[in-house]
Amino acid sequence: MTAGRQAEGADADPAPARGPSPVAKLLSALFYGACSFLIVLVNKALLTTYRFPSPIFLGIGQMAATIMILYVSKLNKIIHFPDFDKKIPVKLFPLPLLYVGNHISGLSSTSKLSLPMFTVLRKFTIPLTLLLETIILGKHYSLNIIVSVFTIILGAFIAAGSDLAFNLEGYIFVFLNDIFTAANGVYTKQKMDPKELGKYGVLFYNACFMIIPTLIISVSTGDLQQATEFNEWKNVLFIIQFLLSCFLGHILRPKAVTVLKICDPDSVINSLEISPGP
Repeated sequence: MTAGRQAEGADADPAPARGPSPVAKLLSALFYGACSFLIVLVNKALLTTYRFPSPIFLGIGQMAATIMILYVSKLNKIIHFPDFDKKIPVKLFPLPLLYVGNHISGLSSTSKLSLPMFTVLRKFTIPLTLLLETIILGKHYSLNIIVSVFTIILGAFIAAGSDLAFNLEGYIFVFLNDIFTAANGVYTKQKMDPKELGKYGVLFYNACFMIIPTLIISVSTGDLQQATEFNEWKNVLFIIQFLLSCFLGHILRPKAVTVLKICDPDSVINSLEISPGP
């Protein structure tokens, strides 16, 4: 009898692995939203209050922070991702291009728009994400979610209705940022197979592949020269905020991937609702 029950137990299907609890999903989305909002405030202070003239250089700093932190973590066996091989660029494409486009357009739009209007226009990332997930990933969303998205956008427009300043360059950059953010999120979700690169491999190799081309762009446009000649590098408070921006830029990327991985559409929408950041 006992042997028979053991045999039945052996033949039975194992219990399905439980996914993250609703509380874990909510906390993950809230933490991502809080960090996103904080990095917007820090970037706004750097690019507007201090008038730091080099958003591309700031993006390079965030990429460098990602590379160093992930590589040191890998060496110390805190995280794992595969060593480089010639197939990795093919596996990642087009993520590196979307990654750097998201960086530059996000920082550029932050410096050119007021925070209320920037927040409003960033809301368009949400419907763009839903649209791209429907086209690329074949996902379908209920009418309730679609109505919720448009309610979020309408509410943001009402909240920023008193800010009618028009900045065409800022609007172009922020809409490009919406497109790059949505596409980057969808393609990251598509490519973060843990059996291949995993989320840390995607983040590490994205930054590695694009930091040199971005540095070349910074040199050729005079952005690097403006950064090195900036007169606030002796200001300790400015340096702290610059390093905080780089660190938060690194923190946000794996957190965004985690949110994409574990959260259902409602949780992702809620995190984006409180997250105006690039």
